[in-house]
Amino acid sequence: MKHYAPLATLPLLLAACGNPADGVEEAVVSTAKPEPVEQPSPQPEDTALSPASDESRVYTIHSDSVIGFVGSNPLGPQPGRFEKFTGSISVSGDTLVPPSSIEFDMDSTETNSDRLTAHLKNEDFFDVPNHPTSTFVLASASPMEDGRTEIGGNLTLHGVTMHIAFPATVAISDAELALEAEFTIKRFDFEIMYTGSADRLIRNEVVLNLDIKAHPRERAGMQN
Repeated sequence: MKHYAPLATLPLLLAACGNPADGVEEAVVSTAKPEPVEQPSPQPEDTALSPASDESRVYTIHSDSVIGFVGSNPLGPQPGRFEKFTGSISVSGDTLVPPSSIEFDMDSTETNSDRLTAHLKNEDFFDVPNHPTSTFVLASASPMEDGRTEIGGNLTLHGVTMHIAFPATVAISDAELALEAEFTIKRFDFEIMYTGSADRLIRNEVVLNLDIKAHPRERAGMQN
């Protein structure tokens, strides 16, 4: 005997099966760019940044930050997160500058399902034994008309490095640097090609959620 959901529940089911990436801004992905090297101060129209000067401030990314992701198939979203990561952000004036980077421990991937977590870590997805870490290295930070900042840099995931650019809300004070962003990337760009079963095809789009908190370490010019 077949059972059909009441019509009143149909909108809820359709919403659950929708793509969580719909309506979320997509990162601009392109070929990886060379990491910044020592060079003269950029002109105002430049978006690539020279490395931090001796007067820059350095903020260490704090463990209370949240770095999450949401994949999906037609049956619903599959949220996850990275529990372990380290990094620092350099600031010159009110601008993020190199060297700024974050490294993710891919073995710290967690989801709400032990089975899904194990699957994400194997060769179908992150292939953690062969690619135990992922990194993002800042290359540029440019003001946007809406008050946000466009962040650009090289993301290395699954052993593949691509340049991504995405909008973020950045707030900087002497006590804390906060960065929030939500955007999508396509996993196929990073050669994560597993499609799933015919009735549960896994979508290419993945939503990334960043809620970064960084606390001041010391001025770069005062390091020993």
